[in-house]
Amino acid sequence: MNTIIQSPVVVIGSGLAGLVTALQLAPLPVLLLTQEKLGGETSTYYAQGGIAAASYEEKDSSDHIKDTLIAGAGLCDQQAVITILNEGRQAITTLEKYNVEFDHDFNGKPKLGLEGAHSHRRIFHIHGDATGRGMIEALTHVVLKTPSITIIENAIAVRLLKKKNKVQGLIAQIDGQFKLIAALNIVLATGGIGGLFEESTNPLKNFGQGLILAAEIGAELADLEFIQFHPTTLDIPVFPRILISEAVRGEGAILVNSDNQRFLADTKGQELAPRDVVARAIYNQLFQEKKVYLDARSSLGEGFASRFPTINQLCKNVGINPAIDLIPVKPVEHFHMGGIRTNIDGETSVSGLWAVGEVASTGLHGANRLASNSLLEATVMAMRAAKAILQKKSDQICLEDVPIPHFVITDTLLDVKDIMQHHLNIIRDEKSLKSAIRQLVYLIKKADQNYSVLHSEHIALMIAVSALLRKESRGAHYRQDFPQTLPETNRSFLHFDQAYQYAKKIL
Repeated sequence: MNTIIQSPVVVIGSGLAGLVTALQLAPLPVLLLTQEKLGGETSTYYAQGGIAAASYEEKDSSDHIKDTLIAGAGLCDQQAVITILNEGRQAITTLEKYNVEFDHDFNGKPKLGLEGAHSHRRIFHIHGDATGRGMIEALTHVVLKTPSITIIENAIAVRLLKKKNKVQGLIAQIDGQFKLIAALNIVLATGGIGGLFEESTNPLKNFGQGLILAAEIGAELADLEFIQFHPTTLDIPVFPRILISEAVRGEGAILVNSDNQRFLADTKGQELAPRDVVARAIYNQLFQEKKVYLDARSSLGEGFASRFPTINQLCKNVGINPAIDLIPVKPVEHFHMGGIRTNIDGETSVSGLWAVGEVASTGLHGANRLASNSLLEATVMAMRAAKAILQKKSDQICLEDVPIPHFVITDTLLDVKDIMQHHLNIIRDEKSLKSAIRQLVYLIKKADQNYSVLHSEHIALMIAVSALLRKESRGAHYRQDFPQTLPETNRSFLHFDQAYQYAKKIL
């Protein structure tokens, strides 16, 4: 089949990281692939809390850096932390250039919020609790008016192509037809892995596609075992789960159980302790068959609706009035600290393959992401990747005709969801992880590897193996059989072949 499209750069994904990358590459021609309608469902769109950047009351980013390193539980890449956070204010300025309008007070100063484990108010919001939606709407409008960006909707990247460790292009399913696209550079901005779980705050269609695409051509992945579970999602069976932003606790809301006990009262940081601490505390209450509630009645009361209009409406849609009612909450999968290993410019171990946003692992988050650092990382790394691509020597686009086999997008996701939900949740142990690995290896052997693509069981296996190999508890990774944190540790790096061989060896 002949190549139908050629482009110097293909960006896969239309969340914050993908849109900023495409815009920053102008006037270089960019092909932007999105599996939904542009401006539609993305993880960014659901983001309530905001974007963290050293506030105008702080002299520099030093306290933000310190807070991030503490939350990362000894696993952050310090240089990545310093580089990304020092560019925080530049990221805010760049977003404002693209007509993103953050909340300001009557004096024109940014109205900054406070979230867990932050030492200062430094969270920029839009309309109180609609930050992600505000960003996507503003950026989409600019993208649609940028002539260098060609948008293809209803497009699913199913396989990357490389030659001698250099990307050549990809095969995509566009409007149901498999097509061949040649490209010098491919930027993965595909979001997280929430779709691998039965319960998540992520869009249901985000099941780690970028990780799968990268792993299948031999890219190195990092820190896969570290998955953040947001402590407070609405405990109502709505999917994806409705997030109750940490900013609500930042404004004084407390957590109580069904016995009306404030069970975090004696915990350092209380309700604003790091997310892994709060999530495990709630999980333990639920394990004891107690319900958990967020109580904002005294701290916000009737002011809840004006401070958090989006959350207020979401709660009222299911019959809860936060001004006078307790809000039932539970922790569910929210953010993946692990991902495709990149350098500080976003390039992966495969030349010409870049990753930005949640799909990437820069080392910023370590073992536990500091609240609202994700939107900052997505913006800064999109800017850095675009700059690095523009500075690269331009080669000629050349992709020999590649025969496209009769692909089948495998339907193992329901099996994988069940495995991940039950064995890779907040609390883990060796027996459970080995059970997960055994089931995932069976799914891999069962699949027809010659014709099927987007193997969700591949990335699930890599996550399970990474979790089994880390024999300690650190940040979001908690092993009840290894509850202690080791005095020294390293980040974990893994290729799919390594994970698969290890899995077969232990079974």
